[in-house]
Amino acid sequence: MTDPCAILVVDDEPQIARWLNPTLRAAGYAVQTATTGQDAFTTLGRTAIDLMILDLGLPDLDGKDIIERVREWSDMPIIVLSARDQEPEKVAALDLGADDFVNKPVGTDELLARIRAALRNRARRRARAPTLQAGPLRVNLALRRVWVEDMEVRLTPREYDLLGALARHAGMVLSHAQIITAVWGNATATEPQHVRVLMGQLRSKIEADPANPALLLTEAGIGYRLNADDDDDDNEE
Repeated sequence: MTDPCAILVVDDEPQIARWLNPTLRAAGYAVQTATTGQDAFTTLGRTAIDLMILDLGLPDLDGKDIIERVREWSDMPIIVLSARDQEPEKVAALDLGADDFVNKPVGTDELLARIRAALRNRARRRARAPTLQAGPLRVNLALRRVWVEDMEVRLTPREYDLLGALARHAGMVLSHAQIITAVWGNATATEPQHVRVLMGQLRSKIEADPANPALLLTEAGIGYRLNADDDDDDNEE
């Protein structure tokens, strides 16, 4: 049995939460809520979210800023649910990466249909994502599945997020800050030491000799890269 899709509702209007929470749960979704932009990033940093419903008018941040920051590291569908109905606001939100813009008020059936459409579109995008091969390592970016020497490796969500970020930029160096943003979603909430610990966990599952990694390489003082050429570089933490 698969886990239900997780939706994060970011809105500071209590009546929206009173309406959306039971509505989404009745439709089979898991629901998280946030009333500020900072609360939203905290939730994104600790919970795997499949779709965000976002109000633009929040107490601490403009919703457009949240869209822009989330798009630096995630392709999750973002549906804007806002009373701002001016065309420039809609255009700006969509240009920054929102998948849909819905004016308040909106009917329950329409919103649920837009959620289903956004999730289907994400599934199609991921289905077109490539499978990366690097020596004995194979990563299916669409299915979030990993194999080493044809044996499937079970990763935690954050271990996969780290490997997925490196796989999408195979051969390129990702800085600690870029990795923190890709894995935790908030570059101010996590220290480089957390990246090193997570990398150690990932290497223990991926590398034949974790103390002498051949695939997940350290670039001293910068970050890490996935060795797409599968060189036998001697590269330790």
